[in-house]
Amino acid sequence: MPRIVVSEFLTLDGVMQAPGDPNEDRSGGFEYGGWQLKFFDDIFGKTMTDAFSETGGLLLGRRTYDIFAAYWPKQANDDPLGGIMNKLPKHVVSTTLEEPLEWENSTLVKGDVVEALRALRAEHGKDLLVFGSGELVQTLITNGLVDEYRLMIHPIVLGKGKRLFRDGTANTRLQLKQTTPTTTGVLMNSYVPADA
Repeated sequence: MPRIVVSEFLTLDGVMQAPGDPNEDRSGGFEYGGWQLKFFDDIFGKTMTDAFSETGGLLLGRRTYDIFAAYWPKQANDDPLGGIMNKLPKHVVSTTLEEPLEWENSTLVKGDVVEALRALRAEHGKDLLVFGSGELVQTLITNGLVDEYRLMIHPIVLGKGKRLFRDGTANTRLQLKQTTPTTTGVLMNSYVPADA
């Protein structure tokens, strides 16, 4: 059965804000953008590329969609990730965007978001992969729509920033499915809800 898989770059203290660029998300006075970049290695790259073999589409919030749509269409289709990202269906949850969306194969999720996401998960042949999309992920967590967490935990503590599991998140037990360490100390962990 197709699943919704949340894939996030995290610090040891759970921060997921602005991993890829200094100007990605400065909200709340966040000044540590781009913290993830120095931890990339071949193991990290292979694990990320392999994840797409099970992916039937991306599920994105507006902010992450805007960041991706400004970058990936400019990458060559023979780029290992660029070609995949551009061809995959992209389902975008937003109350401010309107169709048609500029990035190829992108559509808006409309109406009752939770019901639309349940239907989308049921109709997809392969997994839906979520990157970033902090507010969307909160909706998924709250409504029990996350089937797997792929958490790339980096050996860095920032002490501030938006976290994946925020105050008020329901008590949830997860089961470790797989872990892969990288040469830079990142733990690539896969978790599923223990009651699944």
